[in-house]
Amino acid sequence: MDPLTRINGGGPQNVVIMGAAGRDFHNFNVYFRGNPDYRVLAFTAAQIPDIEGRVYPGELAGTGYPDGIPIYPEDRLVEILRQERVEQVIFAYSDVPHEYVMHKASMVLAEGVDFRLMGPRTTMLESSKPVISVCAVRTGVGKSQTTRRVVDILRNMGLSTVAVRHPMPYGHLVEQVAQRFASYEDLDRYNCTIEEREEYEPHIDRGAVVYAGVDYERILRAAEQEADVIVWDGGNNDIPFYRPDLHIVLVDPHRPGHEYRYHPGETNLRMADVVIINKVDSAGAEGIEAVRESINRFNPDAIVIEAASPIFVDEPGMIRGRRALVIEDGPTLTHGEMKFGAGVIAAKKFGCSQLVDPRPYAVGTIARTYEIYPGIGTLLPAMGYGGQQMRDLEQTINATDCDVVVIATPIDLRRIIRITRPSVRVRYELQEIGQPTLDGVIRGMEKLRGIQTAAPGARSY
Repeated sequence: MDPLTRINGGGPQNVVIMGAAGRDFHNFNVYFRGNPDYRVLAFTAAQIPDIEGRVYPGELAGTGYPDGIPIYPEDRLVEILRQERVEQVIFAYSDVPHEYVMHKASMVLAEGVDFRLMGPRTTMLESSKPVISVCAVRTGVGKSQTTRRVVDILRNMGLSTVAVRHPMPYGHLVEQVAQRFASYEDLDRYNCTIEEREEYEPHIDRGAVVYAGVDYERILRAAEQEADVIVWDGGNNDIPFYRPDLHIVLVDPHRPGHEYRYHPGETNLRMADVVIINKVDSAGAEGIEAVRESINRFNPDAIVIEAASPIFVDEPGMIRGRRALVIEDGPTLTHGEMKFGAGVIAAKKFGCSQLVDPRPYAVGTIARTYEIYPGIGTLLPAMGYGGQQMRDLEQTINATDCDVVVIATPIDLRRIIRITRPSVRVRYELQEIGQPTLDGVIRGMEKLRGIQTAAPGARSY
């Protein structure tokens, strides 16, 4: 019997899982599904719009859940605890301050219920192939371009790779159980949202394959069939779902102190084999030194790499002297709490006359986003978790009185929404500075030596 099972009365413990349509489903699949010691009564949902009110389907939930598991908005948690005989609440989402987590814990404990965080030992899956994970201490640090850099290095070594992306199952969960993306047609076939496309398209543009979905053991076993190396493309500063042989973690000198104030970002920092201090080209010296001190304090044995995120604008002359509407990555501005991104840097670098405030023109779900996250300010977050939000984003962009739209999202929004005003696109990639480098670290991995001879002089890891 599981040590957490009730001693008195026997039978399974009743559980509620607090989540955001990602880590919560994974924890259920790998630990609670088919486990006779537990009965999951409900999921609650936060962070992601329009997730609550759905059901985790019986086809995925397995034996004992023929009708599936209901998903409720998180603000009903106390009501559920009072109405049902709940004995454990599992906190299973990420990119939140430590204080936030403990407020949730206090709320649960006050109802007499256990509050639990699940760690790597019970939630990480083992792969038969080498795994390199790319994670971060906060959303918006530069994981995606780092993952692309890792994939490029491996492919230059002659190794086949598959990138497995942290889940974003915002649609029909049964249809999204294990998805493979190798072309734009695959994105259309699965009706991908803007958030999904932002993560998948850059890989597809490089000819790489991406997997994502709901059941990450099924995904792993499929990916193992076509790859020499699995690259875990982390999201929302969560810890990896797969046990990594090399764990790469990014920290952000624009947000010094966040590396040890957020859950589970601090866990990632402490677990890291390699820590990348990104954005050193645009951050101040004090911020860079602060995160370096944090690395020395919490993980002094980690390999430290400095990197820049240089920006590239397709037609920079269109910005000079013009009033610019800047569109940045949505989650980076919302729960990522960044006050600016590559779009603002590009707009100022190339001489815009003014950053236009889109808030007076915002409609529908975009207007509500500003109400929920008032700190966003004069930027427009590229929110697109569903069809309505994408339509609201399009209407907001085209209604805003500006001369040029600066698109600084990982994908070209013009492919999926109609922008009637002149526009330019900002791109950014990872560029390591000095030594050590990712190339040297990866080529020195012991576990890769069996499938690829390391380059002469590569650092042994």
